[in-house]
Amino acid sequence: MPLHAPAHPVPPTGSSRSSAILVLEDGRTFRGEAYGARGETFGEAVFNTGMTGYQETLTDPSYHRQVVVMTAPHIGNTGINDEDPESRRIWVSGYVVRDPARVPSSWRSRRSLDDELREQGVVGISGIDTRALTRHLREAGAMRVGISSAEADPAALLQRVRESAQMAGAELAGEVSTSEAYVVPAVGERRFTVAALDLGIKGMTPAMMAERGIEVHVLPATSSLEDVLAVEPDGLFFSNGPGDPAATTHQIALLQGALERGLPYFGICFGNQLFGRALGLGTYKLKYGHRGINQPVMDRTTGKVEVTAHNHGFAVRWPDGVPLGDPVPTPYGVATVSHVCLNDDVVEGLELRDDRGRLKSFSVQYHPEAAAGPHDAAYLFDRFADLMTKEA
Repeated sequence: MPLHAPAHPVPPTGSSRSSAILVLEDGRTFRGEAYGARGETFGEAVFNTGMTGYQETLTDPSYHRQVVVMTAPHIGNTGINDEDPESRRIWVSGYVVRDPARVPSSWRSRRSLDDELREQGVVGISGIDTRALTRHLREAGAMRVGISSAEADPAALLQRVRESAQMAGAELAGEVSTSEAYVVPAVGERRFTVAALDLGIKGMTPAMMAERGIEVHVLPATSSLEDVLAVEPDGLFFSNGPGDPAATTHQIALLQGALERGLPYFGICFGNQLFGRALGLGTYKLKYGHRGINQPVMDRTTGKVEVTAHNHGFAVRWPDGVPLGDPVPTPYGVATVSHVCLNDDVVEGLELRDDRGRLKSFSVQYHPEAAAGPHDAAYLFDRFADLMTKEA
C-alpha cells in the first residue's frame, strides 16, 4: 500500500461537520471533526511550529506524503489567496488543526482554508488536542498515521496504517518535480545563468535568485549532467524536496560530475543532504525533524545567529570522532560544517574549499527563501552570486 493513499473525498452534507479519527501507528487515537475533504488518507505524522505561513507550508513540495500537525492552535484566519502558493498545488497528504477559523479575515483572502482543502481533496481533522499529539510525537518520534472520516473503527484504521510504507527509503523527488524545463528570467541585467535541479523547488527560490540578476533554468529531477551543461551555467543549484537522501543515486552522481568540473554549487534542504552524500558523508533520519519558521541556527563562518525556516526529517551525519569544527578531506576539496542548529547541534550547512582555502561550493539545511519568513538568511543568495563572480 502506498504511503499516501489517494483521498476519497465525499461532499459534506449541510453545514454540520462529520466526525473523524486520527490513528498513529503505535495505536494512539484522537477523535475530532472532519476538516477539508471527507475520506481517508495516510502519511508520516510530523508537526510544524510556525504560527503563520500555513499556505506556504501546504504548498511546499517537501511535505509530499506527510500529514502535518500545526502546533499553533488557530489556523485559517487569513484564508487562502492566489499570491502566496509556493507551487502548483497542495502537497501535504493530510492536515491536522485544533481550532480552525470559522470566517477568514484578510483583504487578500479569496476563499477559506477549509474550502481549499476540500477542493484539492486533502483530508484533514480538527478539534483534537494538537498539543498532546505534538508532545507524543516529540517523545515517540515521527511515525505513520491515518486520518479518516469514513472509518469509525480505530482498530481497522490502525491495520491499514501499519500496512502503509515508511518514509525511510522513499525516493520522492521525481513525484514532485517539474516534467519540463522552464526559465525564470533575471530581473534587470542578467549577470549569471544557473541550472536549478527541481527536487521539489518552492517558487520563491528562483524569484530570489532572479532579483540578483540570475537567469534560472529550472530542470526536472531526472536531468543528466549533459542537460545541466547544455544551459552553459555559471552555477548549479539543488532545491529542497521530499524523501530519503539515502535512496537517491542519480542526482548524487550528477552533482559529483559537476564538482569534478569545478562548477560552483549551492544547495538547500534536500540539496544539502545530497551535497553531503556526494562528498562521501552519510545521512540519517531525525527523531521528529525540524519544521517551522523559528529555528535558531549559527553561521559558524560569521558567528551570527539566524532565526530560520525549516522542513526536514533527515540530516547530514558528520563523521564519528571528528569535531564539528574540524575539516574533512573529500575527493573534491576540504569540507567543513558552516552552520549548526543551536537546539540540537544538527549540521545545518556545509562548505567545500580548495587546498588554498577558497570557497568552491556550499549548502544549508534550511530555507533561505523563507516564504513566509523570517528573512535572516537571504544573504546566502548573495553569497552564491559572489561565488560565481569569483569563478567568472
